[in-house]
Amino acid sequence: MSEERKHILVVDDEPRMARFVRMNLELEGYLISTAISGMEALAKVRDELPDLVLLDVMMPELDGYEVLERLRQISSVPVIMLTVKAEEEDKVRGLELGADDYVTKPFSPRELASRVKAALRRAEMPSPGQKSAVVIDQNLAVDFQRREVLVRGERVKLRPTEYRLLYHLVNNAGWVMTHETLLSKVWGYEYREDTQLLRLYITYLRQKIEPEPGNPRYIFNERGVGYRFVDFRGGAEARTLPSSSPGE
Repeated sequence: MSEERKHILVVDDEPRMARFVRMNLELEGYLISTAISGMEALAKVRDELPDLVLLDVMMPELDGYEVLERLRQISSVPVIMLTVKAEEEDKVRGLELGADDYVTKPFSPRELASRVKAALRRAEMPSPGQKSAVVIDQNLAVDFQRREVLVRGERVKLRPTEYRLLYHLVNNAGWVMTHETLLSKVWGYEYREDTQLLRLYITYLRQKIEPEPGNPRYIFNERGVGYRFVDFRGGAEARTLPSSSPGE
């Protein structure tokens, strides 16, 4: 992260929670602005161009999901959802609409700061790059330098997190990448135990690149260990990746 103060927009209609978040993040050195409604949040994203948005789910008029859906039409700014809901379907809905992460209330200042730092760090990661396009087979080709994925000749749009996940899988084709290794490389060390998050993104990726997501051709689940991308280059049987990737 650069030394320039990062600007975070906190969107919450509950004054006490907004003050709590603002106070703790200002102690971490961030520049904080606030919004108490969805419409105000959308206006501030356009006018202030924050580096990250903390978005409460339960708000009147426009709830957090509606705000996020509209926000993604105008901006790719990282968004962390703040929610009292812990059900998996609520987390899935936020991620599918384009959220980068979620924090369930109540949360500690330390947890919030950790999630914010990780999201900002991911946003500053350079895009994965390779010198030339990788042709997996006649149905799938990837060019990470151009950020292009072609499925049966048609370009498929991936989100930044999906690109990073695919990059590490393809670059280590034939190797079994453990859950912990993938989570650490794609999201950060703080997420190394969040296998639910990884499982969701593997599902998203399969839906976009697999001919039959329920019967995968490219991304295989090694039960209880991790995931393996098909060894399209040929060679050895599946191997388990050690703590650092051979492709790194």
